[in-house]
Amino acid sequence: MNANELLVLNFEEVRRRSIKVWKAISEEDLFWKPDTQAMSCFEMIRHVLEAENIFHHIILKRGVLGNYECPLTGNPYTTVDDELKNAQPYREKFLKMVHSFTAKELEEVYITRKEKKQHRKLGDYLLRIAYHEAVHTGQLLDYLRTINSLRANIWD
Repeated sequence: MNANELLVLNFEEVRRRSIKVWKAISEEDLFWKPDTQAMSCFEMIRHVLEAENIFHHIILKRGVLGNYECPLTGNPYTTVDDELKNAQPYREKFLKMVHSFTAKELEEVYITRKEKKQHRKLGDYLLRIAYHEAVHTGQLLDYLRTINSLRANIWD
């Protein structure tokens, strides 16, 4: 496997496990949140999907977000399946982009986000995107544990 294949495999595995968690959340629990400052389960799912699209834009612009607004922002919350369906075209473009990078680009292209004081190699930045989703999947598992709800087994 080359670096691109490993990156895509990682993105696909993280998403597969996220989806297992997301689809296991009952309708009544989707809008639960631990406190008023936190995201609800549904808001966190949307956040993950929006973030991937925003990260895609950031990579294309080599770190500049500008006034970009994710096309998923503002959609009504309906179902997890609808969220996934709405995000799928953007997901496919993102993975196609990841496939397209050369080993040299992964090592030599930098993503610089001055407002965040970040300066990362492209390969590193891509790994952090998958990590972002994995962290939120862990948060959702904790939410479900807190409310004594069934949790999907992601360790298959």
